[in-house]
Amino acid sequence: MDWRDIINVKEIATYIRELPPQMLIGESLFPRTKQLGMELKYIKGAKQKAVVLKQSTFDVAVKIRALKAQVDEITKQMPFFKESVLINEADRQQLLLAMQAQNKSIIDMIVSKIYDNYLALVDGGDMQMERMRMQLVTDGTISIISDDGDVVFDFGVPSNHKEVLTGTAKWDSVDADIIGDIERWKKALRDDGYSVPTRMILSSKTFGYITINKAIKLDIDKDGRVIMTDEMVKSYLKNKVGLSVAIVSGSYKLEDETEQPYFQDNKVALIQDGNLGKTYYGTTPEEADKMFGAGTNCEVVRTGIAVMTMKKEDPVTVQTKVSQLGMPSFERADECFFATVV
Repeated sequence: MDWRDIINVKEIATYIRELPPQMLIGESLFPRTKQLGMELKYIKGAKQKAVVLKQSTFDVAVKIRALKAQVDEITKQMPFFKESVLINEADRQQLLLAMQAQNKSIIDMIVSKIYDNYLALVDGGDMQMERMRMQLVTDGTISIISDDGDVVFDFGVPSNHKEVLTGTAKWDSVDADIIGDIERWKKALRDDGYSVPTRMILSSKTFGYITINKAIKLDIDKDGRVIMTDEMVKSYLKNKVGLSVAIVSGSYKLEDETEQPYFQDNKVALIQDGNLGKTYYGTTPEEADKMFGAGTNCEVVRTGIAVMTMKKEDPVTVQTKVSQLGMPSFERADECFFATVV
């Protein structure tokens, strides 16, 4: 038996599908959906208008450790992410020895270790999608790092639905008028005919500015005798300004092993109830080949992530490729407010 037959795409897909799903905040706001094709026409922004694709004016020093990006600016296609991994020589030798000894428990252990490498690639695809979704709820744009340069997708958030605080108005000042800022942002949306937002997204550091604000502390505890907790402040904001607070944590890893948070510090987003859009997965080339009978060693997991295995002769190994084509759509971009508070 060829040891490479053990590492097959159906078993890899089954292994991944049986793992418990991990629900991320971005996915809850932009649920997954599948479509045929790869064109950007499916991706909408504010007022249901097509998303604008433009070259970024800023430079990014490092690339995200996720699936590599390819962006076709001519045909306006959704970004295509792919990465592959080979079985290393040490794992290959161990697998051969275990097969020779007919030791099933050791074979299963080695195969599980190999499959974890493939799982890391699939998780990398999910990480890219969550990164894009959280970029949207940070400021309404997506920045894709590709081999051809950095590309920005602009979802058309109205300029009066964004604000950058300056001077003493910044929230890191204990005298900042945080409640006044929030009420002003709510009014901007209401004056434009939209529903008043019900949720606020921010990082733990940004939430910390609220907990030390003089006016808010005094409003919660006029005698100064209560030790305030985060839950007390959240409850106060819910009652005072009608906003449920979501504190976003988590990060993704860059190539230099440093980490970048999914939601930036010093940013605040006011969003509406319900879904804000969808996460569209298009048809990857590997999936298209399978659909039309040209390739059978491809399986799709997690709605739109294609997993494909290929036997290699020099060196003798198995190459597993993971790819996805897609990005979030933000139909309710104009119903949200984005602020930089420090």
